[in-house]
Amino acid sequence: MSGGPVPPASGSVRPEELYQSVILDHNRRPRNHREMELASARAEGNNPSCGDEVTVWLRLEGDTIADISFKGVGCAISRASASIMTTAVKGRTVSEAEALFERFHDLVTGKARLPEATELGSLEVFSGVSRFPMRVKCASLSWHTLRSALREGIASARDA
Repeated sequence: MSGGPVPPASGSVRPEELYQSVILDHNRRPRNHREMELASARAEGNNPSCGDEVTVWLRLEGDTIADISFKGVGCAISRASASIMTTAVKGRTVSEAEALFERFHDLVTGKARLPEATELGSLEVFSGVSRFPMRVKCASLSWHTLRSALREGIASARDA
């Protein structure tokens, strides 16, 4: 008998495998991956240390993110984070999206740990990113870009 790891029971999946599966799925089939015509705001972000680039478009209706999309190139974590972010903030108010940014950022930088972060839903798949400091920028790039787009959208609405 070997002293190696015990395989999970038939039909069960370890959390790391589930998280990896979700990230790979969003990387291969990103949601809201398109340019947006008639956007209220647009922002570009890049991570010069690894070459990840993202553009985020959003359409605000009042204080609500009515639509959001992104395009970009980057690693699986960067693309998956952008994809999951768009699904997480669509339909939320600007203040709700800002609060979600803060909770997500705390999670990936290690300031928040599960289970405190359980309100993050599918964003919880990034809970292990804090163990890899070079990946924090990959996971948070689209979120910082969203924040810039929100500021642009709010400023444009004020000036209109």
